Amino acid sequence: MEYTIKKVAEMSGVSARTLRYYDEINLLKPARINSSGYRIYGENEIDKLQQILFYRSIDMKLEDIQTMLAKPDFDIQVALRSHYEELLQKRAQIDHLLTTVAKSIRHHKGEIQMSDQEKFEAFKQDKLAENEKSYGKEIREKYGKQTVEASNQKWMNMKEEDFENMQKVEEEMFEALARLAKTNDLESADAKAVYEKHKEWLSYSWPEYSTEAHVGLAETYVADERFAKYYNNRAKEQVVELLRDAIVKYAK
Repeated sequence: MEYTIKKVAEMSGVSARTLRYYDEINLLKPARINSSGYRIYGENEIDKLQQILFYRSIDMKLEDIQTMLAKPDFDIQVALRSHYEELLQKRAQIDHLLTTVAKSIRHHKGEIQMSDQEKFEAFKQDKLAENEKSYGKEIREKYGKQTVEASNQKWMNMKEEDFENMQKVEEEMFEALARLAKTNDLESADAKAVYEKHKEWLSYSWPEYSTEAHVGLAETYVADERFAKYYNNRAKEQVVELLRDAIVKYAK
């Protein structure tokens, strides 16, 4: 079956203007242009638009979607399975949040008692799921399944006070890193503070500390653009290599 751009817009909720833009950037070309000059879309284009919207729903950039769909080995069934697993994970996260909200309502009405740890369990589950999705495979290969599971368990058992202290320590680390970025002096007290605060921050989730693992993690920060982006964006300047250098110097 074939559709005009107007019909595709009505059916998908994507504006005709956006569809024309997708055509211009070669993200979604129509199957053909009819004799009247109208863009005509077929089943393949409809399926491709569905994939684009799935990827957009997880905030993937258009250029990344274009790269993904252009891969010679792109398999729509594999992609759909991936979307399905992603949605199941999101549903589980929402279910955790709904349960926490419902219990919090009953707690404040005096119907049940809710521990401080329970109040934050859903948020920690959410963060754990996010980390698992982004880095789960790599960190298991690097540190081993047992170490990662022990770290996850320590994270889930963290008390509210420890959670707040962990965030405070990370903020202090970024403050020291900002000062260090102005001097680039690895012999300074700020450089040592960056290392010490980062080490303290790790202690809240690592089952045990290792200088070798700490240095390895610092190298990963530089090598992996996902980690580098986090630290550079958080500091609002390029600091990830400076962070790595401070850790390497003082982790002895």
